[in-house]
Amino acid sequence: MKILHTADWHLGKRLQEFSRLEEQKLVLDEICQIADQEQVDLVLLAGDIFDSFNPAHEAVELLYKTLRRLSKNGTRPILAISGNHDSTQFVEAPDPLARELGIFFYSRYDSVIPCGKLESGVEITKSESGFVEIQLPQVDFPVRVILAPYANEVSLRTYLGEEDREAQFRKILSAKWQELADRHCDEKGLNLFVGHFFFMKEGEKPEAEPESERPILHVGGTQALFTQNIPPQIQYAALGHLHRYHAVGHESIPVVYSSSPLAYSFSEADQEKKVVLIEAQVGQPVSYRPIGLKQGRPLFRVKFDNLASTLSWLEQNPSCFVEITYVTETSIDASTRKAILKAHDGVVNLIPQLQNPTGQENFTLHVDDLEKDMESLFRMYYQSEKGQEPNAELLELFKEIISQNDPS
Repeated sequence: MKILHTADWHLGKRLQEFSRLEEQKLVLDEICQIADQEQVDLVLLAGDIFDSFNPAHEAVELLYKTLRRLSKNGTRPILAISGNHDSTQFVEAPDPLARELGIFFYSRYDSVIPCGKLESGVEITKSESGFVEIQLPQVDFPVRVILAPYANEVSLRTYLGEEDREAQFRKILSAKWQELADRHCDEKGLNLFVGHFFFMKEGEKPEAEPESERPILHVGGTQALFTQNIPPQIQYAALGHLHRYHAVGHESIPVVYSSSPLAYSFSEADQEKKVVLIEAQVGQPVSYRPIGLKQGRPLFRVKFDNLASTLSWLEQNPSCFVEITYVTETSIDASTRKAILKAHDGVVNLIPQLQNPTGQENFTLHVDDLEKDMESLFRMYYQSEKGQEPNAELLELFKEIISQNDPS
């Protein structure tokens, strides 16, 4: 059978004052076309469906229209879990009606998807908290899926029955998933995992979370979940949260982030966005391949030190969003700023970078840097000015000074 893995749609998300809704319509249409062209049997949507807990009406309407089309009137089931940007109550609200179209929302660990057969022939044959088994009429084996939507520390503690605040949720979640796998996942069916967490291979440096994301690196007191926490019976783990397509290291199981369908921050400027097509059968390693998405305006970060070069580049790249760093001795004068903004409708940020009298570029901040804490900003400034990290004594002095100015 064929499975389409996608994630992090972030419907309703804006790029500062710029709406991305029309781009989202185009790229979701592209995803539907891919599913039809590849004759996909099942779709996995791995969280961050919306960008906010209370999405706009237009974003909700776009989701329902897209999923209805993607489900092919219930013949192609869709499993959609919530991410850290989603409201668990909001995501599951349409579930009773959506199930009639083969669309199964799952966002709360105390939820159980009801068993039963749809008019399309798709049947939920087994279900419990965190698990579902689906039988498709065109496939002669069941599909088992361990469901791992994002949950905060309180939700996890309620679900897992763990009261110790210092408990290692990594180990407890791993044990819960293994218990589900041992009970339901054998070689008579296809065994999948769909989750929205920060996964990494133990011992490796963690992947940077995108600037447009609310960090979830610290979940329940653990720094990250390890790929080895996924049960070995699983044949493919479909993940959401990190916006770059990549497979996280694992000895035998593909553990894959599909990427977001659009670039949502300038830290994603160099990324090609993708969905993942999985071909799978019982008892065999799956094969998978990314399919690049073409719709949507690309994001660029560029730097110039004169107006002519700036305007030339903008003319050559009309359909994009751009963050321009403009190197200047004083500031960007009004006429230069007006000329740049008039030349292109996608200039999101125009950042001056001042030169000191020797012609060297001074320390400058990007818009994304403003979310960093004071100590990180001080380290960046010191590195820029001195070419080295501040020593421990200087850092302690800096912390003492800013603590005296803290109104709390």
